[in-house]
Amino acid sequence: MHRRSFLSLAACSGVANFSLQAQTAKPQPAPLSILQSNIERISRSVNAKWGIYVKCLETGEEIAINADEQMETMSVIKIPLMVEVFEQIHAGKFKLDDRITLRNEDKLPGTGIIRSLEPGVAFTIHDLLTLMIIVSDNTATDLLFRQVGGIDAVNALAKAYGLKQTRATGLAKTWFDALRGAPSAEDFYRKGEHPFGLSSPRDIGALLERIKRGTAVSEQASADMMSILRRQLYRTRLPKYVEGFTVAHKTGDFLPFVGNDVGVFESRNRNVIVSVFTAAHFGSGAYLEDAIGRIGEQIAEYYLYRS
Repeated sequence: MHRRSFLSLAACSGVANFSLQAQTAKPQPAPLSILQSNIERISRSVNAKWGIYVKCLETGEEIAINADEQMETMSVIKIPLMVEVFEQIHAGKFKLDDRITLRNEDKLPGTGIIRSLEPGVAFTIHDLLTLMIIVSDNTATDLLFRQVGGIDAVNALAKAYGLKQTRATGLAKTWFDALRGAPSAEDFYRKGEHPFGLSSPRDIGALLERIKRGTAVSEQASADMMSILRRQLYRTRLPKYVEGFTVAHKTGDFLPFVGNDVGVFESRNRNVIVSVFTAAHFGSGAYLEDAIGRIGEQIAEYYLYRS
């Protein structure tokens, strides 16, 4: 065979092989779909109901997994309450440095530190907001509910902000009184008659976006709220495995049945809203929390790689 003929045949063969490879090559999944698949894989590892919403503010990318279903918030409802407190301060009804004096009858069980203090302590509104968020203080929560005029004020705020799935359902004291009267914590949860707040992952994500963008109440109020959220002390969920981001967040839980965590992953180049709700979990609370931590890890690694 002549050299020219051989080269021509080889070239034709190469073109044919390339054409065949092009026809048989599978399209590669988009990176965001890989992140969603990883999140779904982690959620399937724990037998629970999940609601997840993720949004990158710089790129507009979103992941929504059962994100619009109304679920129990537990202490995540304290974020809308915080916003309503700042709304009323902005309206001139009271000031951030006004003080509320603790009475013995104000003390509530569960999370927080105020229940361990002596009556007569005078807390500023800012003190109560901080304790309500960073240690989820239930006594601070009801003192602030009383300050704003009860749950109706929070529900009016949710309506005004377009949060259709968000509703404060009662005071912390009401919830604890109902729990105390139940045969067991599991029986109380299974009956589902006393949720401590209702919302959806997308609703809370939208509220967090407004806070982060500086459009909740005012730019200064939003900055104050972000500052409080950054001081969260509970780190066993979303921030557990996260590197390269500050995580400003709020937990809400009635373990092992409900374990929520919502917040903003902040870095110099990316700000990501993450809202994770769970329900109907009857296994180990530690496994549930770890799964939420692994979801946070996947999100952080995805956006660090692309920042």
